[in-house]
Amino acid sequence: MKMDLITAVLCILAAMVAGEIVSMKTKAFVPSVFVTAVLFLIGYWTFFPQDIVSTAAFGQPFAGLAMYFLITHMGSLMNIKELLSQWKTVIISIAGVFGILVALLTVGRAVLGYDTVVVGAPPLTGGIVAAVLMQEAAREKGLEMLSVLAILVYVAQGFVGYPITAILLKKEGKDLLKKYTGTGDKKISGKNSEEKYTEKRLLPQMPKQYNTTYMMLLKLAFTAFLAAKCAEIFNNLLKSMKAGFSIHALVFCLIFGVIFAEIGFLDRKVLNKSESFGLTILALMAFIFDGLKNATPQMLLQVAGPLFGVIFIGVIGLVIFSVISGKLLKESIPMSISIAMNALYGFPPNFVLTEEAIRSLTDDEDEKEYLTQIMMPKMLVGGFTSVTIASVIIGGVFAGMLK
Repeated sequence: MKMDLITAVLCILAAMVAGEIVSMKTKAFVPSVFVTAVLFLIGYWTFFPQDIVSTAAFGQPFAGLAMYFLITHMGSLMNIKELLSQWKTVIISIAGVFGILVALLTVGRAVLGYDTVVVGAPPLTGGIVAAVLMQEAAREKGLEMLSVLAILVYVAQGFVGYPITAILLKKEGKDLLKKYTGTGDKKISGKNSEEKYTEKRLLPQMPKQYNTTYMMLLKLAFTAFLAAKCAEIFNNLLKSMKAGFSIHALVFCLIFGVIFAEIGFLDRKVLNKSESFGLTILALMAFIFDGLKNATPQMLLQVAGPLFGVIFIGVIGLVIFSVISGKLLKESIPMSISIAMNALYGFPPNFVLTEEAIRSLTDDEDEKEYLTQIMMPKMLVGGFTSVTIASVIIGGVFAGMLK
C-alpha cells in the first residue's frame, strides 16, 4: 500500500511510543527498542509499505546527517581523560568479538558447516558493512540461501542483544548506585552536573545572545565536517600503505566531539541545548528499524535453523570471552557482557538501552549524571570497537574465505 508523509511519520511515532510505554511499565525490563523492532516487523508483514521510513523523510541522507550529529554530540558528553581511560573497554569488546569467531569456527563449523559460519560470523560482529560484504560474497559463489542468512543475522541479532543488555545494565546501575549512596562497600562522591560542565577551557564562552540554536548547530556541523575530512585523509594514507582496512569517519566524529568540547568550541550536550536531540534520534532509530523490511516470514522460515545456530553459538562464545577478559581487567561481569553485546546492535541502540536503564533506576539528576558518566562511555566505545572497526575488518577477511 501507498502511504503519505504524515501518515508514515504517525505510524513510526506510534511504534516508538508503544515501545517507550512498555519499557516504562516494565522499568526497562523489556527495552523500548525490542518492542519497537517487533512492531516494525509485524508492520512490514501487514500494512507498512516497504518505503515507510524514506516516505517519512527519515531515510538517507537525513539519517546519515543524524548519525554524524549524534556521534559528535556523544563526544561532547565525555572528556579526554574519560576517553583515554576506556582501553579496558576496547580489550573487552575485542575479546567478545574474538569469542564469537572462536565459537563459530570450532563448535559452529562442526554443527552448521563451514560456509554457514563463514557467512554468518561477520554480520554477528555487528556491522551492516560486514553483512553486505558477506551477502555479496555468498551471491558470487551461488549460495543464495546463505546470502539471505547474512542479512538476517544482522537484522535478528538485536532481538537477542536488546533484552539481555537491558537486564545487565540495570544490574550494573543498581550496584553503582549502592556505592554512590554509601549503602554498599564504598562511597563514591559524584559531581553535580552543573559543576562538571564548568571546567576550564582554552576558548572563552560565547555570549548567550549569540549562542543561538543555529550557532550551536553550526559549530556541531563544523566539528563533524573537520572529523570527516581528517578521516578521509587518514584512510587515504592507510590505502596508500595497503593496510587492507579503514577507520570509519564516525570514529573521528566521536574523538573530535571530545576534543572540541574540551577546548570550549563545542557546547556540552549540544543537541539537548539546541533542542534538536529528539528529532535526530527519532530519524536515526527509524532508519535502523528500516533494515527489518527485508526479513519476510518466508525468509525467516527458510534459514531458521542456521540463523538460530549462528546467533546462539556466537553469543555463547561472546559471553565466555567477555567474562574472562572482564575478570582479568577487574571489570564487573554485567558491564563486561554489556560492552561485548554491542556487537549485536551498536549505536544508537546502545545509547537508548543505557539511557532507559538509568532512567528506570533513579529520578535524581545527580545520580543519573553519575551513572551516565560511568556507563555511557563504555557502551559507546564498546560499540565503535566491535561494530565500526572490528566487523569491517572481519568482513573483508571472511569474504575471501568462502569456498
